[in-house]
Amino acid sequence: MPDRQQVSSVEIRPEFKKKSIRSFVVRAGRMTEGQRRAFDDHWQEYGLSLFDGTVDWPIVFGRRAPVILEIGFGMGDSLLEMARRHPDQDFVGIEVHPPGVGRLINNADSEDLRNLRIYMADATDVIDDCIPDQSLSRIQVYFPDPWHKKKHHKRRIIQAGFVEKLRKKLVPGGTLHLATDWQEYAEWMLEVMNRAPGFENSAPDGGYSSRPDFRPVTKFERRGERLGHGVWDLLFHRVE
Repeated sequence: MPDRQQVSSVEIRPEFKKKSIRSFVVRAGRMTEGQRRAFDDHWQEYGLSLFDGTVDWPIVFGRRAPVILEIGFGMGDSLLEMARRHPDQDFVGIEVHPPGVGRLINNADSEDLRNLRIYMADATDVIDDCIPDQSLSRIQVYFPDPWHKKKHHKRRIIQAGFVEKLRKKLVPGGTLHLATDWQEYAEWMLEVMNRAPGFENSAPDGGYSSRPDFRPVTKFERRGERLGHGVWDLLFHRVE
């Protein structure tokens, strides 16, 4: 786990291990004093380090419970709400945007939520080096960067190789839940998932699913709906 110097208010940076094509761009952003203070005061309680290697969830959370992983939680509002709604489940978030991580830590501590842990690191590195196989009940990737220019499609996080990595981390019957507000990316995701071995689409018609109750509607999503923007959910289960 990073020591206080690594996540101090002087220098707060995500952890990276391997050089590869990234599905994101790290934007420093402006942090509030509360977000900075959250790192100093509460990272030791909520933060997990890429460099600590493979985790043991019962040790991390002090109990045995279903573990849900969210990749790219942004400012953390929906992940916070899920942790609040489901105290019988444990939640792990991955994010590289320091203001979002600081905000989530600050809000989680203010509500005394203890079923939440956070990596501030590249998701591929965390999946490869930290997450045990068959240890997650659900993986969720909500509104990832669509990289809409064709030359940037290789940066999209939902790719065949990455989906196979995720499948191995799910328990049999576990769920991979994707959501996007870009129709073209939704079509891309559906094509990738329909070709992915070891997954079954939960939608009866083999297409998109209705938003499940466990996914909160974000302010961003509500604003998009008022403007007539669509949202597409994909729910696939591991079958082997």
